[in-house]
Amino acid sequence: MNALSDFGPATGVGSLPGTDSREAAKTATGSFEDFPFLPELPARGPGADMIGRTAGLLVELYARVEPSGWRLGDRPGRDTRRAVSWLGEDLDALEEFTQEYQGPVKVQAVGPWTLAAALELRNGESALSDPGACRDLAASLAEGLRLHLAEVRRRIPGARPVLQLDEPSLTAVLRGQVRSASGYRTHRAVDRQVVESTLRDVIGVHADGPVLVHSCAPDVPFALLRRAGSAAVSFDFSLLTERDEDAIGEAVEAGTRLFVGVVPGTDAALSDPAGSVMGVRTLWRRLGLRPGLLAESVTVTPACGLAGASPAYARQALAHCVRAARSLADNPE
Repeated sequence: MNALSDFGPATGVGSLPGTDSREAAKTATGSFEDFPFLPELPARGPGADMIGRTAGLLVELYARVEPSGWRLGDRPGRDTRRAVSWLGEDLDALEEFTQEYQGPVKVQAVGPWTLAAALELRNGESALSDPGACRDLAASLAEGLRLHLAEVRRRIPGARPVLQLDEPSLTAVLRGQVRSASGYRTHRAVDRQVVESTLRDVIGVHADGPVLVHSCAPDVPFALLRRAGSAAVSFDFSLLTERDEDAIGEAVEAGTRLFVGVVPGTDAALSDPAGSVMGVRTLWRRLGLRPGLLAESVTVTPACGLAGASPAYARQALAHCVRAARSLADNPE
């Protein structure tokens, strides 16, 4: 599954600044000619944020915006319809700019555990507090993703969809660090085997294409994600610690691709492209991995979504990712 053709050397994480879907699609496809992605534009408001957008994908489950956040309800309301409408606009724009394109196209959705931590039940408590609600949510998400991927294939016949599951809350779920509605306590840690099997079920919905899991939080559980069937893991490279290194070495040797977030997600002065990936080369040497494996094993991305960046910086950051990836391929030593 981890053939070079499944992924490109560089891509974006998901979100971009602004509210214009055509401008965003033009940026995402123009920056990454061999690995475009479907942009998300949270500046449009509720329904364009990552939780609302994914809530709009759910099948037979509906959510609406309350002052405290997104809450599950009985029927589709204005907020869900808006999320569905915006996703349709974004797909229209991506379709327009990928005429005749053949190759990998990345789409993003929130994974089952971050979704369960963020969505509220009718009583205002997180869905994470109810194992039955977590199961229902994961099943609804899996079906929604299956339909979404089919729609991407229909609109872009040459596309090989790559599914990214955003799981920034995953480590907090595993550690029992997700706060309750009152804020005075935390929800009990979810058993690792339950977390893994749920992820495996959702990842399995895209059996004929690769799935990657993205988290820009510290302590990404590399081994668990690999066992759950993730073909790649996307992370903020600056948050790695020595504790992560063995897990990364094992992941690479098992054929897992690394989406390394090395370009800041908000406006910053950018070093030369080779400097941006110097840490990746250094890690490779420390782990004793073959330099020739670098280009086969690494996709360069921003550290996280670019929604908080200026439009000019966002374009600059994406172009920088492409140049940094080329530097890795041309000079892996």
